[in-house]
Amino acid sequence: MALVMGATNPTNDAVNEIYAFPTSYAQQRLWFLRHFEPESTAYNVPAAFRLTGTINITALKNSFSEIVRRHETLRTTFSLRDGEPKQIIASTVPVAITVIDLRPLRQSDREGEIPRLIAEEMKPRFDLEKGPLFQVSLVLINDNEAVLIINMHHIISDGWSIPILFREIAVCYEAFSTNVAPVLPELPIQYADYAIWQRGWLQGHILEEQVSYWQKQLDGIPAV
Repeated sequence: MALVMGATNPTNDAVNEIYAFPTSYAQQRLWFLRHFEPESTAYNVPAAFRLTGTINITALKNSFSEIVRRHETLRTTFSLRDGEPKQIIASTVPVAITVIDLRPLRQSDREGEIPRLIAEEMKPRFDLEKGPLFQVSLVLINDNEAVLIINMHHIISDGWSIPILFREIAVCYEAFSTNVAPVLPELPIQYADYAIWQRGWLQGHILEEQVSYWQKQLDGIPAV
């Protein structure tokens, strides 16, 4: 049994593009790899966590909505503009949580379902142009135990991001569960700011030095 809270995909009207920013070089590489191997899920960044205690699903959804508001990268899709991939940042993106309820099953069957569900939820092929580039699922095991599954494409996330994400979700969840506003400092910069800085820095003699170094390192390797 599955229940989806919120919209599953934002419509074109809901995307509300803010601006098309340049990608970082890492994002440009991942854009290329996504189109080079369109069926691959190798660049998904999944995480699963077992939760204990009574789960407040509304507070959890509000927590993710706040995190998406805070972090532009979670509101970002990618599109070609003038022959180059660009970050398209939306002003708002609806958050959906797919709730999978295992409680009607026998206790002996629930634990066996969890690994299968985790594997299933971690292998979607994200559409970099349409988004969203993350998904959230909550597997209810019993009234006091659940598994939270988050999956994101590597183009908007990495291993360093996961602890930050869960730390902020914990703060928001505790606040929303007690009907108060979460207290988190506003972010001084966003990832698009870093991409603009990187593009401005890595040019001229710095870029020439980097290219020259790798040309020397790769000299003589097999053509393939």
